[in-house]
Amino acid sequence: MNTPLRVSRLKGLQLTLSSGQFRLLLCAVLALFYNGPLWQLISAQPASSQIAGWLFMAAFFSFMVAVLQFCLTLVGFRQVLKPLAIFILFSASAVSYFMHSYGILVDRSMVQNLFETDTAEASELLNAGLILHLLLTGVLPALLAMSIRIRYRPVFAELRGRAAALFLCLMVIGANGVLFYKDYSSLFRNNRQIRNLAVPSNYLYYGTRYLMGAYDPVNVPLQQLGKDARQVADPIEDGKRKLLVLVVGETARAMNFGLNGYARDTNPQLNALPVVSFQEAASCGTSTAESLPCMFSLNGRDGYDKAAERHRENLLDVLQHAGVKVLWRDNNSGCKGVCDRVESQETAVFELPEFCVAQECYDEGMLNALDDYLESTTGDAVIVLHQKGSHGPAYYLRYPQQFETFTPVCRSTQLQSCSETEIRNAYDNSILYTDYFLSRVIGFLKSEQQGYDTAMLYMSDHGESLGEGNIYLHGMPYMFAPQEQTHVPFMAWLSDGMQQRTGLDSRCLGAKRTQALSHDNLAHSVLGLMGVATSVYQPGLDIFDGCRQPLPRGTVQQQTEPVMDQLQEQHPSQGPA
Repeated sequence: MNTPLRVSRLKGLQLTLSSGQFRLLLCAVLALFYNGPLWQLISAQPASSQIAGWLFMAAFFSFMVAVLQFCLTLVGFRQVLKPLAIFILFSASAVSYFMHSYGILVDRSMVQNLFETDTAEASELLNAGLILHLLLTGVLPALLAMSIRIRYRPVFAELRGRAAALFLCLMVIGANGVLFYKDYSSLFRNNRQIRNLAVPSNYLYYGTRYLMGAYDPVNVPLQQLGKDARQVADPIEDGKRKLLVLVVGETARAMNFGLNGYARDTNPQLNALPVVSFQEAASCGTSTAESLPCMFSLNGRDGYDKAAERHRENLLDVLQHAGVKVLWRDNNSGCKGVCDRVESQETAVFELPEFCVAQECYDEGMLNALDDYLESTTGDAVIVLHQKGSHGPAYYLRYPQQFETFTPVCRSTQLQSCSETEIRNAYDNSILYTDYFLSRVIGFLKSEQQGYDTAMLYMSDHGESLGEGNIYLHGMPYMFAPQEQTHVPFMAWLSDGMQQRTGLDSRCLGAKRTQALSHDNLAHSVLGLMGVATSVYQPGLDIFDGCRQPLPRGTVQQQTEPVMDQLQEQHPSQGPA
């Protein structure tokens, strides 16, 4: 007899809302509690008085709620309203955490990074702060949404209510435009990133377009490039083959390299070697998914489109057309389509136990058995080594313990919980290990000089923010990205044989140390260094073009000192005092 009474009392405690009230409450909660960075931007806008500022913030809140309510009214029918609300609350919780904690913006590139990352990278972002945030602002609100009883009216009455809600939303949006036109005009004109800050519309828009294939057109035939490519004879022929190792850095920023004037000695190994560091190089993008295909594109950043690039040949294809052997070794999250048509090897192929701790394998493992690979090849070769480099936020995992020179270090993926010094120390230790790794690459190339004229090029895909301006990691839209994310290291090392074979003018190459360069220069410089002639080669983008001294074919030039040694003397590295 008591059971029905208890059930009745429980039902009486259950919150009951109409469908319109439920949608309005959901939109108000999303606008108010999941948009911290957006409200910081709005509150910082200039206003004629404090009251005017508060009025505009209230108006903007009504504008946001009206836009969200309009969209949710169109799609939030009875069968999907609650599941959709639960999904949005949980996903908005996760997105708002990363936006607030790392200062990121959500755009097409960031969404691509999300879908194209690997489990190892994703797992590094899991931490106690994220889990607590998800519990409080994701799981708990989702459970509350589940507990609410939604009252629906008959079909036609429900449709009339929806029509009235849509009309009211349009009225609110229109009133905002009329009453606050100048404020909105100034806001949107001066803050174009605002659409990337608005949760949940930012990730829902870009995520839906990604999943629908809007960024990856289908049924597009592969566009071939450089089919006319061929290798031309060098002025000096010594009977050796050419070998270039191209190291693709990860998340390295130029300003933390001792070679570029950084106060810390993060390049002790390279400082002792005749390396040319080009100090003013800019990246094509601010994420691996964007930058990596662009680095190997022959169209340059201005002519680059990531979706189209998937269906267009790149530098590696042109090298193969010319008869150059190409190998891609990856210690990162994949080549993003760049190596699809060349021989490629992932970490499991070349890893050694001594270079791995738990699931982290250090970059120097990529040198394992490269000599065996060369013995199985004929002709010239280009080997690409794609580093794990300084990928964050777990910088402390990117290097072996013996490279922890700068202390104390941040051992958390919650960078905002660490001091600026701890973050920088961990990051600089990863650069110190990259310095060692590059010296190992050069050592390997020196060991192959009996049969090869050798060279190394190193360039990072993008930089990294370490808390400057309360921004962390990378991936900001390029238009708004700080210099820390776009200023990347770029350097070259050439053996004596390669110097003599190409007839490099040391003064000419040294003068380019401070010249403005970019990812646009990489592909054409590789073609020039490997002596590949093709219609898609642009000599103006080849850093070595104009610095060669042509010699009569078949002659031998004796140099009293190697060109790169001359460079080292004429333009000494700006290391620490």
